[in-house]
Amino acid sequence: MAPHRKPRPTGRTRAGIRTPALATAALTSVALLSQTATAAPSDDDRPSLEEVEKKVDDLYRQAGSATENYNAAKERTTKQKKKVDTLLDDVAKRTEKLNEAREELGSFAAAQYRNGASAPDQASLLLADNPQDYFDQNQLMDRLTDRQKQAVDAYVTEQADAAEQRRTASDSLEKLTESQNALKTSKAKVQAKLAEARELLSTLTAEEKARLAAIEQREREEADRKAEELARRQAAQQASQEAPSTQGAQETQGGTAAGTETSPVTSGTTAPVEDSTYAAKATKVLAFARAQIGKPYVWGATGPGSYDCSGLTQAAWKAAGVDLPRTTYDQVAAGTTVPLADARPGDLVFFYDNIGHVGIYIGNGMMIHAPKPGTYVREESIFYDGESSIHSVVRPA
Repeated sequence: MAPHRKPRPTGRTRAGIRTPALATAALTSVALLSQTATAAPSDDDRPSLEEVEKKVDDLYRQAGSATENYNAAKERTTKQKKKVDTLLDDVAKRTEKLNEAREELGSFAAAQYRNGASAPDQASLLLADNPQDYFDQNQLMDRLTDRQKQAVDAYVTEQADAAEQRRTASDSLEKLTESQNALKTSKAKVQAKLAEARELLSTLTAEEKARLAAIEQREREEADRKAEELARRQAAQQASQEAPSTQGAQETQGGTAAGTETSPVTSGTTAPVEDSTYAAKATKVLAFARAQIGKPYVWGATGPGSYDCSGLTQAAWKAAGVDLPRTTYDQVAAGTTVPLADARPGDLVFFYDNIGHVGIYIGNGMMIHAPKPGTYVREESIFYDGESSIHSVVRPA
């Protein structure tokens, strides 16, 4: 009798193998999901222009911060490389001197052999870690003259110094490698943030770009309005500070005319020596900065054809004879912090919690700065990114 078999239900799995019916359904589902994932987002899913602007600004700020990290790594790498080059050069010179001294010691050993000592092993001497031990082992030390013994002692000291110098050079080479790796990492981060910002902007239509430009124009107008407000406050504050001095000067003049004895009072029109000195430096700073207007922002650049933000401030103050550090992180500590209301031309204005940007204050709420990639050195309100973005104002020492 032929065996009877029950038919297998369609769509079941047997021994871990999926049947064709179920496999077809699964593939269809995967295909539909794939199409859904790759489909273009609807208009409802697209970010608003305000969101795009915020995202782009955030990316540029992150790129600015990464640029300062790059600048710091580049500076460390440059210094470390100079140190390593100097050390390696010194090691080479010291090694040459050691070889010459070793040959001289070999001649001492040969001379003693000619005078009756046991035959010296020249190869052993040339390879010996401690020539003094070599001479002792070969009963030559007692036969050496005082001058020869001094030469041996000097060689031993020189050899120890050379070994220490080689260790220092090795350590410096390791630090150089670390700095170079940090430089590559920072460079990659800058490039990644800028590429992301460009990609985001490339998704905008011509109409959206026009609307975005209009939004940015309104923000610039608001920033200019705040700058004018600050200028009025600073003018009023300066007037109130000068008034008592002027009044005191008038009283002094009146007292002198009446024959009374009064202490001389400096007129409010005469600036203290330190103020006039700073003003003279600031004049040179601003003259240099204005001459750079129109030059492109290039991250990592220090002039003369292009600048990043801290490269510009460093070069401007260099023109006034003041050496500022390279990065915003160090420049913010290179002077005295002053209130925003007391800002003077020449002061440095720093932005954001991470101190990722800096500009040169020129008065009336305005500054000269190198804003970001794709822009040029320009005059702009210090409120260009909102009042909350201002971190601090520093007067360089």
